[in-house]
Amino acid sequence: MSYAGKNLRYLRRLRGWTQEEFANKLNIKRSLVGAYEEERAEPRLDVLESICSIYKLTLDELLLKDISTTEPKSYLEERRKLKMASTAAQISFVPVKAAAGYLSGYADPDFIDELNTFTLPMLAPGQYRAFEIVGDSMLPTPSGSVIVGEKIDELEEIKNSNTYVVLSKSEGVVYKRVLKNNRAKNKLTLVSDNPVYEPYNVNSEDVLEIWKAVFILQKANIAQRWDVGQLAGMVNTLQEQVVNLQKKLN
Repeated sequence: MSYAGKNLRYLRRLRGWTQEEFANKLNIKRSLVGAYEEERAEPRLDVLESICSIYKLTLDELLLKDISTTEPKSYLEERRKLKMASTAAQISFVPVKAAAGYLSGYADPDFIDELNTFTLPMLAPGQYRAFEIVGDSMLPTPSGSVIVGEKIDELEEIKNSNTYVVLSKSEGVVYKRVLKNNRAKNKLTLVSDNPVYEPYNVNSEDVLEIWKAVFILQKANIAQRWDVGQLAGMVNTLQEQVVNLQKKLN
């Protein structure tokens, strides 16, 4: 019995690659990856050799062993040991391409262990995670910035108008200012710094995680430059929105 198809699927998911990304790594068509994983076709020898090279496996291991219960497990265990050996807070990084998978894998230790990690020496003890953001809804924080957040265990810890990374069933991963609703305790209002975007509500019971923003990491020379008049207008509009929202909430 060949485990090639099952192993290919497991190894691809282990790296968080789509079938298209995996196909590009192997220089084959995406449809072939699907055919291999569904065991509608047997991988060519050159494809198998490429996979063995990427994952440091032998052909016998790839074809004859269910490596979901052998090699990858050892690999994950080694990653955990390395993380536990460090005294600095290990920050798991959730890139944009992993954001969709994070919604279902945020509580899965194996999924989290596959994320890249880094450390920041200035952080106090705590649980931290980093999220890449895209879009212009939080300008002047530019698209592509990385928000380092500290885990908030209770919604009561939220401070009005502070920025948070919110994971919810309805919206996925978003970075917003958060307002608590004094009239409706079961709702949070999410506000963009860019006043072009209207505030909106999420139900508290839909919130899966919330991370208080403590650092923003961004590439040099990519922040949008504003003229004074434009910036003042945006600030005034944002202040008016916040005041109006607070009146409604109170």
